[in-house]
Amino acid sequence: MTTEPYLADQVAIVTGGANGLGEGCVSALARRGATTVIADIDAEKGASVAAALKAKGAETLFVHCDVTASEQLAAMVDRTVAEFGKINILVNNVGGVHQRMFVDSFERSWRKHIDLNLVSMLAATHAVLRHMIAGQRGGSIVNISSIEGVRGAPGFAVYAACKAGMLNFTRSLAAEVAAYGIRVNAVAPDIIQTPGVAQFLPDTAEVKAAVERYVPLRRKGKPDEVGEVVSFLCSPMASYLTGITVPIDGGTAAVAGFTRSSQNEADWAVLHF
Repeated sequence: MTTEPYLADQVAIVTGGANGLGEGCVSALARRGATTVIADIDAEKGASVAAALKAKGAETLFVHCDVTASEQLAAMVDRTVAEFGKINILVNNVGGVHQRMFVDSFERSWRKHIDLNLVSMLAATHAVLRHMIAGQRGGSIVNISSIEGVRGAPGFAVYAACKAGMLNFTRSLAAEVAAYGIRVNAVAPDIIQTPGVAQFLPDTAEVKAAVERYVPLRRKGKPDEVGEVVSFLCSPMASYLTGITVPIDGGTAAVAGFTRSSQNEADWAVLHF
């Protein structure tokens, strides 16, 4: 099951670990030797992912959990400690978004976005930190933010605000818990091939051509590619990294709005005429 098991003897919780980026993180952590806990509201998919990992020899546990309910998060964390005796890694992955211009949105939508994308991260982190600190083993927390946290995102204003808040929380908490040997980092994916992204960017010829112009590496990313970066941030190889955000975007942040010409792939510009 493992390839370079540098996370052997580590216990990792991944919220929203049954689908998309979360599943990619769970799979990568398991490949690197970690015991994984999948916390997700999707009972059918969560059990399926856990069964597939166990069939490959990984130690894993699925816990049905609504991350917007803080008491369920706390119970999931306590169960993890009861089952495995410790928590070394937390990946705050769960999130979601619906596109709508802010002027046309409603307060119930704002609060749903904030609870799912921001408050769940705070609650999970708070529940895990007390165990990490008491265990005196250090630890690693990785927050799955988004490229939308560092740029304007028309139609996604509340989601982008949550993701920006996640990045500043990452920096602030990294300073607070460094003395305990706990590292806190974030990743900021852009276009990754997940069910959520497929809602906005289906696999059509037109979308594929647009992605090739927009992304310097000319394709959507894969959930496992995010998972491998997360695994690295949790590993001894990243032992001197804390408070940072790693863009996982195929180079889109680097070009900052420039796109390729549809006629000449070597021609990059903000506007093409």
